[in-house]
Amino acid sequence: MSNNKFVHLRLQSSYSLLESALKIDNIIARAKKLHMPALALTDRNNLFGMLEFAMDASKAKIQPIHGVLLTLKFHGELGEILLIAKNQTGYKNLLKLASNIYTKSDRGNNLEISFEDLKNYHEGLIMLSGYIDGHIGKALLAEDQLLAKKYAEEFKTLLGDRFYMEIMRHGLEKENTIEQEYINLAVECEIPLVATNNVFFENIDLHDAHDVLLCIAEGVVKELTDRKHVSNQCYFKSSDEMVALFPDLPEAIENTYHIMQRCCVMAEPNPPGLPIFTSGEISEETMLRKEAHDGLAKRLERKFASENIPENDQKKITETYINRIDYELDIICKMNFSGYFLIVSDFIKWSKNNGIPVGPGRGSGAGSVVAWSLLITDPDPIKFGLLFERFLNPERISMPDFDIDFCQEGRDEVIKYVRSKYGDNKVGQIITFGKMQAKAVIKDVSRVLGLRYEYADYLTELVPFNAVTPVTLGQAINEVAELGQAARGGGLYNLKGEEELIKQVLETALILEGVHRHVSVHAAGIVIGSTDLVEILPLYKDPSSDMLIIQYSMKYAEAAGLVKF
Repeated sequence: MSNNKFVHLRLQSSYSLLESALKIDNIIARAKKLHMPALALTDRNNLFGMLEFAMDASKAKIQPIHGVLLTLKFHGELGEILLIAKNQTGYKNLLKLASNIYTKSDRGNNLEISFEDLKNYHEGLIMLSGYIDGHIGKALLAEDQLLAKKYAEEFKTLLGDRFYMEIMRHGLEKENTIEQEYINLAVECEIPLVATNNVFFENIDLHDAHDVLLCIAEGVVKELTDRKHVSNQCYFKSSDEMVALFPDLPEAIENTYHIMQRCCVMAEPNPPGLPIFTSGEISEETMLRKEAHDGLAKRLERKFASENIPENDQKKITETYINRIDYELDIICKMNFSGYFLIVSDFIKWSKNNGIPVGPGRGSGAGSVVAWSLLITDPDPIKFGLLFERFLNPERISMPDFDIDFCQEGRDEVIKYVRSKYGDNKVGQIITFGKMQAKAVIKDVSRVLGLRYEYADYLTELVPFNAVTPVTLGQAINEVAELGQAARGGGLYNLKGEEELIKQVLETALILEGVHRHVSVHAAGIVIGSTDLVEILPLYKDPSSDMLIIQYSMKYAEAAGLVKF
């Protein structure tokens, strides 16, 4: 069999928080090295990395396949399922299911979907059974063959030829216990088998480092035996390795390739989209030009009065400002940013009218006479010699971005106004991802491996601090002689002993550095979409808030076509 006939359909990145040690760039590099034609990213309970993965994979000429691992409640029992988007309909349904576990009001803290959810949104989705963690496998482990068959038949009835019975060989006792019965059931019910492998780390040598990651997740030390473990076989295997693992089930290998061929959709970047600000009776361009000129007239009237400018000079000054504002308006309208200026001006005016203090404007936006006229900014750009081109340049196509300061006490009121104007489902906050950076990862790994606090603290103090560009552990080891010596097993200058353990801590920390640890919300940014956000990207929600949060970081939110404010 050709070595490209296997496709990984079950691979998790570090976006499966503290479950996988794989970063997206590592995944793509490994897939290229192994000449993989395609690859599925299937993180648990989220699509955080979907667009990043799609863009990086397509750039590397690898077909991205989009999936997610979810918990399904079926006949009162919980089991794992893997869903893969087959086409555009499936992609939209994948967005909805991966969002519903957070956004549906009756969810509470249970990240699960119901069978009703699956029935409502199964079109265009391929479903894999989850093997020993799925409903069929769990029933067989409980020695209930009739229930296992009932599950298999019901899934097949719902999904038809889009349901596959997933089979894995990680060398686990549970897998061996049910394998033959499971294969027999697939044959009896005429459901195709598909071979998968849990992928949490790049190669078998990284099993120990991944084990430390699992300890960090649970807050336990490595020596503890009663904790979560995964097989050392959960690494990114080559096609040849997977083929060799299933010599008796070649069709299970071939079916991974068939599933790849069935998938014809991917997350793609989109041009910026905003809600239409006007009602339709007047175009956004016409409204912007009128409001900008009306606002300029008021600004100049106040300027002339406050600066005691003689009437003889007012006409010439007015001409200068009108020429500048028309020049700016032509560029803004040509670049289709009329709506952006109207939206920003609207919520700033609302804030000022409702007694919420707003800053004068920071950054390059202060160079725009249009922004000054619309009350977005307060400094007079021409008086202070500020350049519009620093803010908006037709040769460098990018969204304008105003830095606007609102009083902290009134900020929520401004967001509430924006949500009421454009709709709760079109306005969202932006997610951010906390990563395990140099100092923190040293402390985490030290705690798991049992390195005493004074050593761990001393090691972190050796990492230079840089608030703007955090120093990586690799950089610190190269630049700080004592840290470099410790990484080579030479110990520390001022604390004797523990040389080998310190070396192990630094080796493991280097591997885990940069892995995603937690999610939070961007302190200041929101996005406004032209349609319901769930039609564009997956959504998240903090249990303590009723506001939607998008599952993409700011960079990929913009790439998806959302405009940040």
